[in-house]
Amino acid sequence: MKAKHNTLFGLFAILMALMPITDVMAANLLPPQQAIEIASAKLQQRMQDKSFIKDFTKVTQFVNETILPHTDFDRISALVLGKLWKTATPDERERFKQEFQTLLVRTYSRAFVEFKDWSIRYLPLDMENDATKVIVKTEVLQPGLQPVAVNYRMLLSKGEWKAYDIMIEGVSLVTNYRTTFSNEAQTKGSLDAVIDNLAKRNSEALTAKRS
Repeated sequence: MKAKHNTLFGLFAILMALMPITDVMAANLLPPQQAIEIASAKLQQRMQDKSFIKDFTKVTQFVNETILPHTDFDRISALVLGKLWKTATPDERERFKQEFQTLLVRTYSRAFVEFKDWSIRYLPLDMENDATKVIVKTEVLQPGLQPVAVNYRMLLSKGEWKAYDIMIEGVSLVTNYRTTFSNEAQTKGSLDAVIDNLAKRNSEALTAKRS
């Protein structure tokens, strides 16, 4: 399962960390696609600084600040926990959201500095003027390899389009982690224990990166 997660997150890194497309193409994108491209271009520009990407703490902070406005972590957390979210206390919900966000950001940050020479192709998006949910379909390109289908479930929230799930070659990040945390809760006996374990893993990973 860990290997599967690493593969998914290696591709999840492509969510924002992609080579910017041309201004002409960007002008032709619809608002949900633009939300992805805005963060993509910002990250790509900042990550050109090789001295900057050596400081993992700074990288994770920058990544978090960049993707946060374009990602609905509240919805992602609720969908990932599924039934567990409904019975969780307000404190458990908040703790899980923070730790799960940290997991996504740190894993994404690590993958970003490892993946190079990626580009993205936005597929045509047919949406109604009053649409509040869409799936942005893209193909991730790398020289010499087959395109990888990476689709984003997007929701219009308070006038802004935000991602709340990513599907890589048909595999949903939300569904994948829902299964993982559900099984872990059964094994450990409580959601609180799952969150404690997640917090421990995050702390150990971030500490290791600083050393």
